[in-house]
Amino acid sequence: MLHPNTELLKQELRTPPAGTYAPHIFRAEGLTAHPDAPHGIRRAYSIASLFAAPKPHIYKGDTVVGSIRPLWTDATPEESQAAAEACTGFGIRGFHHNGDHYAPDYHTILTEGIPGMLSRIEASMEAHKDEADRVEFLESGRIALLGLRDRLAAYAKAAEALTGAEGYHSETLCQIKKNCKALCDRAPVSFPEALQLVWMIHNCFVCEGRYAMALGRMDQFLYPFFAHDTEVGTLTEDEATALLENVFMKIYERRAYLGGDDVVNIAVGGVKPDGSDATNRLSFCILRAVGNINLPGPNLSARIAPTTPEDFLDECLKVIGTGLGYPALMNDEVNIAALSRYGYAIEDARNYSMVGCIENFITGMQPPWSDGRFDTPRFLEYVFNNGKGYFHPSAGLDTGPVESITSMDILMERLETQLKAGVKEYVDGFNRVNVLPDPENYTSPFLSLFCKDCIGRGLDINMGGAVYPSVHGAALMGVGTLCDSLAAIEQVVFTDRIATISELAAALKANFEGYEPLRETLLAAPKYGNNNDFVDKYAVWFVDFLSDEFMKYHTPDGGGYYTAMAANVSNIYAGHVIGATPDGRRAGEPLSDAASPTYGRDTRGATATVLSVTKPDYTKVACGTVINQKYSPSMFEDGRREKLRALIRVYFAKGGQEMQINATSTEVLKDAMDHPEKYPELVVRVSGFSAIYITLAREVQMDILARTQQE
Repeated sequence: MLHPNTELLKQELRTPPAGTYAPHIFRAEGLTAHPDAPHGIRRAYSIASLFAAPKPHIYKGDTVVGSIRPLWTDATPEESQAAAEACTGFGIRGFHHNGDHYAPDYHTILTEGIPGMLSRIEASMEAHKDEADRVEFLESGRIALLGLRDRLAAYAKAAEALTGAEGYHSETLCQIKKNCKALCDRAPVSFPEALQLVWMIHNCFVCEGRYAMALGRMDQFLYPFFAHDTEVGTLTEDEATALLENVFMKIYERRAYLGGDDVVNIAVGGVKPDGSDATNRLSFCILRAVGNINLPGPNLSARIAPTTPEDFLDECLKVIGTGLGYPALMNDEVNIAALSRYGYAIEDARNYSMVGCIENFITGMQPPWSDGRFDTPRFLEYVFNNGKGYFHPSAGLDTGPVESITSMDILMERLETQLKAGVKEYVDGFNRVNVLPDPENYTSPFLSLFCKDCIGRGLDINMGGAVYPSVHGAALMGVGTLCDSLAAIEQVVFTDRIATISELAAALKANFEGYEPLRETLLAAPKYGNNNDFVDKYAVWFVDFLSDEFMKYHTPDGGGYYTAMAANVSNIYAGHVIGATPDGRRAGEPLSDAASPTYGRDTRGATATVLSVTKPDYTKVACGTVINQKYSPSMFEDGRREKLRALIRVYFAKGGQEMQINATSTEVLKDAMDHPEKYPELVVRVSGFSAIYITLAREVQMDILARTQQE
């Protein structure tokens, strides 16, 4: 049940801000005030102005402040155009240029505070005094950090000015004022202060336009403050939960006012850098807060290790069972082993968090994340059609006429040839896009402050400041589609000899028109997700071959290429441009989703599915995996969750990497499609994120509906 303050805040968020969204107005103020400063310094002033110039907005339900509402202005079109022109020449990095999807180092600023970080910047400036470029970068960071301090001071004054105003609680405003004012002068000493500082920094990232900025391991970097306050009696767990609710509710601002979802990932549980269990009472408070707000804002991820307490896993299932779909359950052992393949110190690998949907990230020590989609069934199409797609715009290699394929060995050899070329083409394409010709015009002075060791090195996060180089994730789509197709070819063409390879090729080109009996035979072949080695061996090959192939390459700054078994909803759109496949799928239909079996084909129950999907070696998949499961809501009732907990423990013990669960019945989903007005707040797990079901495109709703309902 929501705290009254958070309930009030929820109601306030339904009123959109007046005016026009125009953050460039405030950026331009900082730029025009310093026309003669060096380029990087001017950028820093624009950021500082963006943080401090807008008039603070405090909701009546606020207990932790910081909002994007002040970025809406009543500026005239002419004023807006002039501001936009003033900002010309100051580029902003996008997703494929490592601009966002980042897990900041919050631990350091909570330890040092703003004054401590300013002192460290000054010390580094002294150490690099003979290197003008580094001194200039450090000065830009100092200016941006002062913008954060000025923003906190402005909120303190705003809270004081609102004291006595109708609808506001004077005691709450007094506490907000004290917290914000204290953070200008020293490091936080209490849980409310620490949470306020973290939220204000995150809110600044959102004001900059950065998307999917993770809050990371909140139950770790906030725990010392929580533990102290609860021990001395100045904070209860319920009060901590209420404060967290207030923060998580405001994540919804971006969706409410700008559209779309800001996928803010929070990681709880797992192990500490020394390998011991990290679960604590704050972990439970975060779980409850996310469950209470019941919105698709914070993308909660629970790291589960063998040492994770059973009551914590049970609490995770209770929250999932509300229908929210959070948290996603992550296997610590597999993720840490996968990250360790890339040479990270074991302490850093153990301290990973997730950015965006499920992407594993070395917290606060590498440039922001990027990824792309690699739709594997397309390459089988090239084998059958002389290197061309039936209607896909790209092309592969001509590996010879299909009628010359006389065995599975030959077919696999040709498929691997196509995939190798596809991987190289993918890498070459990303590396071309990723490199900016003038990176000095795309610096990130504020973001760099929260990455080790940009301050110590005096370098931008994307220009050598980070301890580790950038990485890129290739999301391997269609494992179910491809593995089912290969098993069908082996069974129907080379084992039972029901059809020739040429007949199959003709059927695919015709989208099975006139070949319905052959399609039925293909559909009857073994399918992934039923614990059948005949087809599951191709999933093992899939992960081994593609992960090994991508590991041969490096990002432009020397980092690794991760693989992922994920798709979000891109399996639907990739399917639009891929022809019929040998598993019996018709042209244009969705590919299988992420690492999951093709929906409806895993017919032998949840245990068989688990045994199938744990056969590949997911310690080779450093980005992460998405296994979507749908369970009856009754599975989450007292007395039945024990079976689900046991299944998840077995799944992880056998090497499963991730599982996310929808706990909404098929009947409810169908009714919501027919009567959306009855379900305005029905939240479902889509893929690596949750969303309000009735806001999803019809084909995405159908894809969720098609998932096998496990009992």
